[in-house]
Amino acid sequence: MRVLYGVQATGNGHISRARAMGKYLQQHGVQVDYLFSGRPTDQLFAMEQFGQFQTRSGLSFVTEQGQINYLKTALQSKPWQLWQDVRALDCRAYDLVLTDFEPVTALAARRQQVRSVAFGHQYAFLHQIPMTHDNWVSRSVFQHYAPARQQIGLHWHHFDQPILPPIVDLEPTCHSAEPKQVLVYLPFEAPEQVLHWLSPLTDFRFKLYGPGLAKAELGHISTSPPCLADFKQDLHRSAFVLCNAGFELVSEALQLKKRILVKPLHRQMEQESNALALTKLQLGSAVSQLNTEQIGRWLVSDAAYQQVQYPNVAQRLSAWIAQGAEATTLDPKSWW
Repeated sequence: MRVLYGVQATGNGHISRARAMGKYLQQHGVQVDYLFSGRPTDQLFAMEQFGQFQTRSGLSFVTEQGQINYLKTALQSKPWQLWQDVRALDCRAYDLVLTDFEPVTALAARRQQVRSVAFGHQYAFLHQIPMTHDNWVSRSVFQHYAPARQQIGLHWHHFDQPILPPIVDLEPTCHSAEPKQVLVYLPFEAPEQVLHWLSPLTDFRFKLYGPGLAKAELGHISTSPPCLADFKQDLHRSAFVLCNAGFELVSEALQLKKRILVKPLHRQMEQESNALALTKLQLGSAVSQLNTEQIGRWLVSDAAYQQVQYPNVAQRLSAWIAQGAEATTLDPKSWW
């Protein structure tokens, strides 16, 4: 079976899912070609697993100081380039096109009438799940940004909908969590502001990752640019995770039973809704604004959270794809 796999690369979560899926697709003998869009090639890292992958411009949102800048997003978008990329991509040599919310592969497959399957967190929003700040723009994005013949949503709970559990990329580890260590990943916040919040909290050890940060030791705070191996190691070793309200990192933290605090990206419907779902399910805490006091209260709180254990979705989904990806053989209820 030959598959073209499109991955949205604006954030690291989609790539993390692709890493998990890629390992199992290979085990099942599926030949996979990868296409990533939404980030310049020179900003991608730890991509050796994907071989000779392709990249395209795609579409992405511009964020500043913890919120989306819609004006800059519109000014920097390149719809004509997207259409040119869609027209130029030939999908007809593939048995199946997979897309994790990646528009070039999704739209090219639809245009050429090649069978396609989409999976990812964004497709859960096509169902009745906890949502806030919903509007016609967000609904249009979820419906038309990266469509496919079959669309499979992922979420932390099924909400009585045909939704699968998260795909998490976690290797077996022997690292035990250190009770005072906190993993911090807030790529949409200004790094100097994050350091200002964390500096007074000297009773804890912070592992801070983010774009533009240098690798450094600043007393009780270690900083690092985004990377793979060290980040995963620190995730395992931390008892706490402080992050924006994206889906993949929170999913990995839940699977590892970490205490979680999220600050959603302001005016971003998906992250605002993720924060709502996380608190409604009693899986973690959420705040609309961060400061030293908020973080300090969370670190010493004795609030009780629900714990979850998800199945190996990447393994099962890859087996389903290798067997033909027939809709009739996918029973979401059996995955929970």
